[in-house]
Amino acid sequence: METRKEIDPLGEKLIPKEAYYGIQTLRAIENFPVSGIKTPLPFIRAYVLIKKAAATANLEVGCLEEAKATAIVEACNEVLSGKLLDQFLVDVFQAGAGTSFNMNVNEVLANRALEILGKQKGDYKIVSPNDHVNMGQSTNDTFPTALHLSVLIALEPLLCAIEELAEAFDELGEKYALVLKSGRTHLQDAVPLTIGQEFTAYACAIGNACAELHKRKKNLFTVALGGTAVGTGANAHPKYKQLAIGELAKLSGLPLKPAGNNFEALQSQRAAQTVSSGLKELALELIRIANDLRLLASGPTTGFNEIVLPPVQPGSSIMPGKVNPVMAECLDMIAYQVVGCDTTISYAVQAGQMELNVMTPAIMYNLLFSIQILSNYIPVFNKKCVRGIKVNEKQCSQYLDKNPSLATLLAPYIGYMEAAKIAKQALAENRSVKEIALEKGLLTKEEIEKLFSRKNLLNEQ
Repeated sequence: METRKEIDPLGEKLIPKEAYYGIQTLRAIENFPVSGIKTPLPFIRAYVLIKKAAATANLEVGCLEEAKATAIVEACNEVLSGKLLDQFLVDVFQAGAGTSFNMNVNEVLANRALEILGKQKGDYKIVSPNDHVNMGQSTNDTFPTALHLSVLIALEPLLCAIEELAEAFDELGEKYALVLKSGRTHLQDAVPLTIGQEFTAYACAIGNACAELHKRKKNLFTVALGGTAVGTGANAHPKYKQLAIGELAKLSGLPLKPAGNNFEALQSQRAAQTVSSGLKELALELIRIANDLRLLASGPTTGFNEIVLPPVQPGSSIMPGKVNPVMAECLDMIAYQVVGCDTTISYAVQAGQMELNVMTPAIMYNLLFSIQILSNYIPVFNKKCVRGIKVNEKQCSQYLDKNPSLATLLAPYIGYMEAAKIAKQALAENRSVKEIALEKGLLTKEEIEKLFSRKNLLNEQ
């Protein structure tokens, strides 16, 4: 393999001649062979957008020569178009603050810019990863900015998917709005509702979680770019911050703005935590709903059997004909992972010390991973599970007819204790409360019919 020699403050190393990464990336590859998981694409794109905006701003303030700035911007455009992605090799578990990845980006862009200028890779006296691509920047302000930007970009398809899932449950609610069934509290029989009301409750819960994420993503519009190492903006032109963030906002189409306090922006990762917490809250609702669907579909002969989930694959390698609620089971596992990622993020957020939180790579990976798995699966769950749900109306009616909790409706007329006796008798004799109430002559037939009417069962006005 042909190589080239590169030098950094720690010494020299041989780099594969055709590689666009350089010596500091190679050191990171050697130092952190941890997971084999490389940086997510949304984060790469966000970081390259920052480098493009920085080069443009530095050109405008007169700190970067036009030829170098133009070559860096062209290199950025190539990466944004999908080229050179195999050159971003740093593991997601890496040096604190993400210095390794920042240098990976700087080196790739510098070496491609050198080629564009007709120079050899590694000729950093012409275009330097540190002096030119990283001009006016630090890992400490670019990595948090890329974190915010990448999450904002990645959230959009997820928010659309969540809204569509809520809509699907709302449609089920409308479709089955008239189907009465037994309610259950403490997993025991309770007074009736419609199964449509259960579905619309799921829609509302998912919609509320989505609304929270919409609200919390606004925390990410404020970015740390321009703060450089500790928040003072050292080594950056006085006009650089405003110009760079303005250019980044234009490139991304997002309403980005400078942090009100650069020092806080480097120290605190609260904004990322609010989004992670929102994802966890969504995950908890999804777990609850998925488990309800599994219960409602349980059986078919020994469970609730009130709904039928679409069959998507055989359920057993040994029991012929068995079909399992696999889509809901998978959603559970994904949601558990999101809860776990939030726990990791929470520990990382509180680990900031003095002028910097160095745990941002862990925050970045876990946050983007949560968004990715939810974005990938929620549309599939919606299509292959929710939109194919059928209600077993006969089973719902049979359960309701024998529900001893209907004695609740008698309590205002005959008292709680007498109603409890009827409920106990109905359960013991496997008969309906209505039948026993008629038999005992506690109310007239007309009063019983009115009492057990749909309007009264659902307290409709």
